Amino acid sequence: MALFLAGTVLPVAGTPFQFCLLQPPETSRLLASNPAPVPSPDTESQGERCCSRNPEVLEPNLVLFRSNCLPFAVFLWAMSLYDGLAGVYPEEEEDRHAVQMGDSDYEEDESDQSTCKATEDTTPMDVKKGKDIQGIPWDRMNTTRDRYRQARLQQYANFENIPNSGRTSEKECTPAEKGQVYYEFQHNTRSVKSTILHFQLRNLVWATTRHDVYLMSYYSVLHWSALTREKQEIIDLQGHVAPCEKHHGNFSEGFYHTQVSTLAVKNNLLVTGGFHGEIICKFLDRRGISYCCKSTNDDNGITNSLEIYEKPSGSLHFLASNNDCGVRDFDMEKFQLCNNFRFAWPVNHTSLSPDGKLAVIVGDNPDGLLVDPNSGKTVHDLRGHLDYSFASAWNPDGRTFATGNQDKTCRVWDIRNLSKSIAVLGGNIGAIRSIRYTSDGKFLAMAEPADFIHIFDVDSGYSRKQELDFFGEIAGISFSPDTEALFVGVHDRAYSSLLQFNRQRFYSYLDSAL
Repeated sequence: MALFLAGTVLPVAGTPFQFCLLQPPETSRLLASNPAPVPSPDTESQGERCCSRNPEVLEPNLVLFRSNCLPFAVFLWAMSLYDGLAGVYPEEEEDRHAVQMGDSDYEEDESDQSTCKATEDTTPMDVKKGKDIQGIPWDRMNTTRDRYRQARLQQYANFENIPNSGRTSEKECTPAEKGQVYYEFQHNTRSVKSTILHFQLRNLVWATTRHDVYLMSYYSVLHWSALTREKQEIIDLQGHVAPCEKHHGNFSEGFYHTQVSTLAVKNNLLVTGGFHGEIICKFLDRRGISYCCKSTNDDNGITNSLEIYEKPSGSLHFLASNNDCGVRDFDMEKFQLCNNFRFAWPVNHTSLSPDGKLAVIVGDNPDGLLVDPNSGKTVHDLRGHLDYSFASAWNPDGRTFATGNQDKTCRVWDIRNLSKSIAVLGGNIGAIRSIRYTSDGKFLAMAEPADFIHIFDVDSGYSRKQELDFFGEIAGISFSPDTEALFVGVHDRAYSSLLQFNRQRFYSYLDSAL
């Protein structure tokens, strides 16, 4: 999955906020004297490109950096050229060499960032003293946070498979009152580096309790304890991963150097899905890997999403949605595939209703599907979105569900009347890549590709919301099962981290302790 740097970003004379792209040979000459920090090329997020999600179909020699989606480190480098902002990173000097990077650079990149100390974490006390929640030193920069935010809003270009879908959908958006506070900042740790491998797939953070979070960090699945502030590697995917249990259909040879595209953790089961259909399953209360298999041998078999669920009988299953147009149901009691449903287009996400009787299927088609998960037959089409969808989620009430799309909207549907959506929730800069409801159904969170998460009050008819505003690509979002915490994985060359927000409970008397 090597990507090739063929251009770089420069500030246009006269303003630090407008950027242009230089084509070679100008680029090579400039890099020789002022090398820029290069964002991780294995994350296509920074250079949203029009290509298949097959990792083998990556076109070289493309200018990947767009002014619309600058990683923060690139922004700082450009600013330093513009007005002498050297030494912004006193404790973690960034790599300043432009090279062709591939899978082998994961280890080097991780070690470069490992120097980030726990003292750089941010707490509510730090924020009260004026520190940025991500630790960005705005007071040492030649701009303000507000000015840079405005630049991002103006310059970020949403990736679309269907041109102008985002602009057209804006006309339908349901008005929502901003300024609410449902979740308050609790902690940001830069000792945990959230990462992504595919710019459209953002389900790489899962909370199993208010204190336990699982996430992808380079080639590792990590566990982060919000209680002890310690991390632990659960699976190392850099080398050889093989099952230690014997089950029918187990791929005993295992996998090497697995590139994880999606992750799911629930009911003590952790499942990773890979770029070539690899499935790796680990029970958190057992040693080693329990099960490995290839969900598909199709060349375009990337695993787009995973959904773990429990059957009425109590048996544990998961659904794997793949780019080969299949949705597969795996029984983890018997360790075998029990259903394989085929659709007319690549499936990007599948969500099962709380009672297990319906499933939402979305993918590379503007229309979604409501299907019978036992037969795979379509119950109803979901028409309204204008581009491809990559996210879905059910309200615990079992009557409503939501779908997220590259047209920059999240649509909410009611199974009692599927002729049209009951609400159209708009984003700020990009596609809705991830959606989560709280377990009590009070709130819905939707994540854009970068910078923004919107938390809607469901009881208000989605007419009131809180907006979380930060900088960086969003690797995933997850509410804790008890609704008390919201975790956000942020991916950036310099400011990768794990953000934690806690549900506001109006315990104002505790403020005196901060």
